[in-house]
Amino acid sequence: MTPPFRSWKRSVCGKNRRRAFRDFPVHPGGRSACLSCAAGAGRYVASVAATNEESPEGKPAGLPRAVVVVGFLAGLVIVAAGISAVAWLVAPVFLALVLVITMYPVHGRLIARGVPRWLAVVLLLLAIYAVLAVLAGVVLWSIARLATVLPNYTEQANAKIAATLSTLRDLGIGPEELRTLVSTLDTGRAAGYVLSLLRSVTSVLGTLVFLLSLLLFQAIEAAGAAPRLRALREARPGLAAALGGFAVGTRRFLAVTSVIGMLTGAVDAVVLALLGVPLAPLWGLLVFICNYIPYLGFWLSIAPPAILGLLTGGWGVLIIVVVVFVVVNFVLTSLVQPKFVGTAVGVPVSVQLVALVFWTWLLGPVGAVLSVPLTLLVKALLVDADPRARWLSAFVGGRSL
Repeated sequence: MTPPFRSWKRSVCGKNRRRAFRDFPVHPGGRSACLSCAAGAGRYVASVAATNEESPEGKPAGLPRAVVVVGFLAGLVIVAAGISAVAWLVAPVFLALVLVITMYPVHGRLIARGVPRWLAVVLLLLAIYAVLAVLAGVVLWSIARLATVLPNYTEQANAKIAATLSTLRDLGIGPEELRTLVSTLDTGRAAGYVLSLLRSVTSVLGTLVFLLSLLLFQAIEAAGAAPRLRALREARPGLAAALGGFAVGTRRFLAVTSVIGMLTGAVDAVVLALLGVPLAPLWGLLVFICNYIPYLGFWLSIAPPAILGLLTGGWGVLIIVVVVFVVVNFVLTSLVQPKFVGTAVGVPVSVQLVALVFWTWLLGPVGAVLSVPLTLLVKALLVDADPRARWLSAFVGGRSL
């Protein structure tokens, strides 16, 4: 067994006065200026570690590693089940947190320029609401512009419908067959789909109101974040550094996503303009906004230009628009974006893919949008904040151990 600290120090240099222990690195008091103690500190630390590794009988102390791993996995399953049960609460809360973290530097710059705290909070809140309003406004404006442009192509639409009916007749499908097909449709099932859609819209509106309220209170609390962070940095510097890394990584993720979204929208807008599709810049802007919306965002962005491409250039232009959108979206958002995100935040592409599937399953569409920030938060709390777990950084994308 390792000798007590005082006995060990006496055996090294013979100093057993209280003053000699005041500033020693291993001892709770701090460090020592004693050269002999400094030279032997490594041997003492190694002996303490060896003693902690094994019991006096020479057997490993604590539970077997297999039991610890199984217990950790069981706890992970329980926590995941709990988060899934309250996904309706966790998703908007974390989304509001990410928005506040993203816009928080605005608050700091305003304070640095002498703006009163209350006014800085108000301006921060207005900036966040403005971002959300712009995102929603672009989508609504695109739908409205499509509705105003379509009547100009009534003749083309009628011609396409007549050509389609003629093609169906050539294939042996006449009006009677179409009426029979329509009569076989289950109107009850269709009504159920419509009712389900209305419930989803109501749920989205309720979540939006809840999100706006959360943003209000989190923006107010953000004004007092600096003193809390200083206190945390003094008490738990490792945890404070990990949370700071999470905030920086979240901002980098959103910056990379925005740049890739702008590039995708610009490429699509140029192709649409070359094809002669009306309102090409607007559809490029819509692509940029919808890049933040997984799954549904792609279909929202491709529908208006595809319809106009069909009406202005026929089926050939429609096919070109669809192919270009699919290829550009796949290359930039599925191949290029994960690579740059991994470089910016330190999360490899394979981990991003697993995280996307996991958080989407756990939290739904919001989990897909925020899969990388959620992974960064888990990494900060479980890996970066704990020196004993930093070896896991080699597997979850840390730059160094």
